[in-house]
Amino acid sequence: MAGLLAQRHQAKVIAVGEGPTRYRLPRMLDLSVAAITRPETWAVLTATVPETARFIGRLAGRQAIRRVDPIFFADSAAAKESLGHFAHMARGFGQSLEAVPNTRLGAGRNGYRLIDAMIIDRAAFEPSLEAWLAGQAVRYKASQAIEMTPEGSAQVHIDGAVIEARQVVLIDDAAIIEYLPPALWPALLLRQARSTILTVSNRRMAGPLMLDVETGTMLLQHEEDSLVATGPGRLAQLSARLTRLVSNSGQLQQAGQVGFEGLMTLDGAPLLGQTMNKGPIFLTGLGSLGAFLAPMLARWIAGEASSEELEWCQTRRPDRQGRHQAIAEYAGREEHAA
Repeated sequence: MAGLLAQRHQAKVIAVGEGPTRYRLPRMLDLSVAAITRPETWAVLTATVPETARFIGRLAGRQAIRRVDPIFFADSAAAKESLGHFAHMARGFGQSLEAVPNTRLGAGRNGYRLIDAMIIDRAAFEPSLEAWLAGQAVRYKASQAIEMTPEGSAQVHIDGAVIEARQVVLIDDAAIIEYLPPALWPALLLRQARSTILTVSNRRMAGPLMLDVETGTMLLQHEEDSLVATGPGRLAQLSARLTRLVSNSGQLQQAGQVGFEGLMTLDGAPLLGQTMNKGPIFLTGLGSLGAFLAPMLARWIAGEASSEELEWCQTRRPDRQGRHQAIAEYAGREEHAA
């Protein structure tokens, strides 16, 4: 986002926070599809994902984008219904899906394999990303303090200097939790305990990437003998869920873990923009799609979005009232909300 705003929209940008770290367990996987059911979101994805894939390919080479056939699966009746809506919409927008027999998934579990999705390989992408950001004069800096005004501008204290920022944009959940003023916190937004676990397994899963529609847990076959799971819940909760979800994959031995705080929206839809036109712009609830929607979101922030893109973003404003049925997505269980 920072680089796109600088390169394509001639903005002067400072990325405040930690730069990419190659040895940290992922907080989220960057996947080109999700268990979405809204046709307008599928339309936005259909238009934007190829643009993002071409951009990443030019920037970091073909190895930065991997093709993958993710399996979306569900256990409960409500999650199965949402999975069915997802499959119907995906086919309607040209995606190829095939049902996965529950002998591969587990008794009573429904699943679909979506053919030829894309996932960003961060290890291959991030070195080129850092070089590109430097070429766009985007500086990654750790801030000592940020003094924000009610309008969303700020004074950023970096390396003993004070930089005037016309507009603050909060993109990841940690930044929103730290800097979004309590008075501007939307009623639809809840804090959520989240975890990532790296395990060693002596058997393979039903597919290289699996997504539990009920909880939003993502399971990635990391290497031939390891598995990464990331999703809601504290470490003990995710560990218990992981054991249940991949009980057919042999014994699991934990090799690494991290717990962190994230955000969830009550209606399952993203929150984009300012609250009551005040304070920072913030983006949350995009899940695995965030990186693939970055060019469109950069256009929107820069005021250069198409009418369709503008409408999609505007209907997902943070100050929308109630659980908007027109844009809501299946949000699963809320038991991990803080």
